[in-house]
Amino acid sequence: MELDDHAEDLASDLGVDKEEVKDDLQNLVEYSVPIDEAKQSLRRKYGDGSSGGGGTPSAKDIADITPDDSNVTVTGVVLTAGERSIRYQGDDHVIVEGRLADETGVIDYTAWEDFGLSPGDTITAGNAGVREWDGEPELNLGESTSLSFEAESREVPYEIGGDADLADLRTGDRAVTIEVSVLECERKTIDGRDGETDILSGVFGDESGRLPFTNWDPAPAIEDGGTVRIENAYVQEFRGVPEVNVSEFSTVTPLDREIDVGSDTTTMDVADAVGTGGIYDVEVVGNLLAVRDGSGLIQRCPECYRVIQKGQCRTHGDVDGIDDLRVKAILDDGTGTVTVVLDDELTERVYGGTLDGALEQAREAMDQEVVADTIRERIVGREYRVRGHLSVDEYGANLDAEHFEESDDDPAARATALLEEVDA
Repeated sequence: MELDDHAEDLASDLGVDKEEVKDDLQNLVEYSVPIDEAKQSLRRKYGDGSSGGGGTPSAKDIADITPDDSNVTVTGVVLTAGERSIRYQGDDHVIVEGRLADETGVIDYTAWEDFGLSPGDTITAGNAGVREWDGEPELNLGESTSLSFEAESREVPYEIGGDADLADLRTGDRAVTIEVSVLECERKTIDGRDGETDILSGVFGDESGRLPFTNWDPAPAIEDGGTVRIENAYVQEFRGVPEVNVSEFSTVTPLDREIDVGSDTTTMDVADAVGTGGIYDVEVVGNLLAVRDGSGLIQRCPECYRVIQKGQCRTHGDVDGIDDLRVKAILDDGTGTVTVVLDDELTERVYGGTLDGALEQAREAMDQEVVADTIRERIVGREYRVRGHLSVDEYGANLDAEHFEESDDDPAARATALLEEVDA
């Protein structure tokens, strides 16, 4: 069913103007709301036709707003406000995103109109729409919202301005300000929404840790390296981990001071690490239980570099595979399990030989599985300390290892500590 048909059905059911419903529906769908959820949201907004959406919604504290609310009136302080461009009905549309707070809590908002919001403003938003995003309520401020600026400032127990450390950033954060060192930077040409475009990608670091980034409008200060202050960045998920996005609306300023990038990483239980939903730099310690199929000597597609099976790439069909080495192993620390993935260099280290040596061993045995068997004999049953980038999806948790070392922890001491924790 086309969007126009959905809008016509809704307008008929709700007894409201079709074009108004269609505009609301397009806004929600453009912002990646599933069509069924968008329709339900509009049914709540217009009261299933019983109230026609009339009247001003009652005022609510932010902590009391839930995804079941349709529209609310709320007064709060703008903590952050950052512009971003999205593609809407084939055209670029600038929205403002950020966070609003009162004495009871904080809520994300998206403003579809130019209300002139700035951090520190105290505002009252009447008839603000409420939608659910990632299980939490979010405010939609649009043309049906009456917004006024309060003359008297409101005190809230939250920091205004969006300054954050990399370790504190989470997927979905917007209008954040960071001061970082550019650790890695590469210019790439990608097939963007307007054709081929140049971007910068790499890794930022600060005292708290590291995160990958994409700079969609290459900033010389980032490409030159060094240290920079970035205002109005946002965070999206990329390959299962948070990634800093620097847009055309971000402000990038070189800094005249060095930033000591933290060399330590967060050490977590596997269950806690998986519970984050994805973390860029984490360390876990556990016992290696098994080496999974698809380890040892493998072949990759020369086009997309994915692992192929029997000369078949899922994307490119029949291909002449490129030989490579990889390990996929199950690590368990008693709280949970994670699949640890070792690249070719780490695999050569645990295998104790090179790719050429692995190919020779497979030819002599006339079986490439002997390489994986050799690796199993060397690492299964041992305890390892693994540091890398953890991603979590519907298929499970994968830790792409950067460091993979046998643990020098005393097993007896760890067991004692665990027992003491259980007893406590």
